[in-house]
Amino acid sequence: MFITIMKSKIYSATVQDADVRSEGSITIDVDLMERANIYRGEKVQIVNLSNGERLETYTIPGKRGTGIIAMNGPAALKCVKGDVIHIISYALLEPNKATTFQPKTLHLDKDNRVQQEIDH
Repeated sequence: MFITIMKSKIYSATVQDADVRSEGSITIDVDLMERANIYRGEKVQIVNLSNGERLETYTIPGKRGTGIIAMNGPAALKCVKGDVIHIISYALLEPNKATTFQPKTLHLDKDNRVQQEIDH
């Protein structure tokens, strides 16, 4: 048996761009992806603090060091430029491993710079 637990969270990211005509996904600064242990193409949940929307999509690495968070394709209808979102990744673990696993949370400022990194 496996259980689904939070693997990592990018907390309070500000959407800097949203383009419904782009390939569907979320673009995330590769520095943020690496620090949060989120992989290229990984399925993530987006929780929009600005309007209450929740959605799932996959990740595309964005330009390193830019702080880019961009919603692409249909996801851009749920999150627009300026919205504040959480980006959450999950992992399937055996219960005995889940009890010792430490998820990571990155708290961002309004420019998507890491202000605090927490291992839970």
